[in-house]
Amino acid sequence: MQKKFKIRKGDKVIITAGKSKGIVGEVLKVLPNENKAMVRGANIVKRHTKPSQNSTGGIVEKEALLHISNIAYYDEKKQKASRIGFKILEDGRKVRISKLTSEVIDK
Repeated sequence: MQKKFKIRKGDKVIITAGKSKGIVGEVLKVLPNENKAMVRGANIVKRHTKPSQNSTGGIVEKEALLHISNIAYYDEKKQKASRIGFKILEDGRKVRISKLTSEVIDK
């Protein structure tokens, strides 16, 4: 069975620990079974690649995976990290809410 995370692809998050601490970026990929996520502009690593028909090769910088515990949802109104909770609306939909401002995250 696949795990469910409160952080999803497309969310704006802040890095809370590690060498990229304090960086705010968008979640590019979430791997629930590995407890990892990839954030744009955070945890940049260098990879040495061989030349091929499609690329010239050389040293390429790209984002690496981060552990999900080092990521927090970024609340833009308060400019702070926030926890995420769930709420069931009157129409029966289950939506995510920011615990900091109590606003609905999902549209």
